[in-house]
Amino acid sequence: MLDIAGLSLTAEDKLLLQNPQVGGLILFSRNYQSPQQLSDLIREIRACAPRILIAVDQEGGRVQRFREGFTRLPPMAVLGELYRKSSVEACEAACQLGWLMAAELISYGVDISFAPVLDLDFGVSAVIGDRAFSAQPEAVAALAGAFIRGMREAGMAATGKHFPGHGWVVADSHLAIPVDERPLAEIEAQDLIPFARLMAQGLDAVMPAHVIYQQVDDRPAGFSPYWIGQRLRQEMGFDGVVFSDDLTMEGASVAGGFESRAAQALEAGCDMLVVCNDRAAALQVLHHLEAVNHPGSVRIARMNAAQHYDIDTIRSTERWHQAVTLANQLIDIK
Repeated sequence: MLDIAGLSLTAEDKLLLQNPQVGGLILFSRNYQSPQQLSDLIREIRACAPRILIAVDQEGGRVQRFREGFTRLPPMAVLGELYRKSSVEACEAACQLGWLMAAELISYGVDISFAPVLDLDFGVSAVIGDRAFSAQPEAVAALAGAFIRGMREAGMAATGKHFPGHGWVVADSHLAIPVDERPLAEIEAQDLIPFARLMAQGLDAVMPAHVIYQQVDDRPAGFSPYWIGQRLRQEMGFDGVVFSDDLTMEGASVAGGFESRAAQALEAGCDMLVVCNDRAAALQVLHHLEAVNHPGSVRIARMNAAQHYDIDTIRSTERWHQAVTLANQLIDIK
């Protein structure tokens, strides 16, 4: 999964999207100007690669790439606050917001948002912070489960991140190499609970953290045969998609150069390698994949949107109006 620089495709972009080793494209704020421009861009993308997986980070709060023309979504921590007052009301709200986020994206041809965040808010991680639903594992599991239910009702598969949990470390894995010093038993008793609960409910995908859990393995989770191969696949029985986090992040640098990062992530068990904001790095990873003739993963096709409709149809529904009103109310509360 790679990215593009602008609001439309260049000739090089079109060639890359047709490469059989490219299975996904992630969009950012720089790729969005207006709903019409997004529609035109996605039409271009589909003309080059009809089944490519189109993704975005549209969690809500400060992580919402498409804003003007889309409903502004509150940070998920607002739902955690509501959960303390009424778990039923909070879960109903989470379901509505999950549906709203997914329905609006699908109506423009986007397949997935990398959501929800399953990390716990221990109050120390600025990069996670209010992106997390709560500090309480049970609340995160319940709220994220409801959010996913809404996503699925709209036709979108869900990706839980950042396995097995990014919330305890202070360092931002975009800029540093975070190390979590806790024993495995402590991680199991806290961070892993939402992942385990939602996997039992059929979670579609996970994204591992670029965090080293030093009492378990000396490699970040996304490059760890223990975390992905043994823990996730064997012990937890997970058969969904594993997306690497962005291999250009500083937290991934411990795995060496980009070809080495790709090789280690695949060996650990990742299905799709995400390489963003560095075209040269993406080309290096593609070279590696072509050299080893990687067969790809049949799991990835499960992530394409399950249904398609247009934005006018969505906006004509009572559910959309109710969900937008709810989102606005929660933002005002914040």
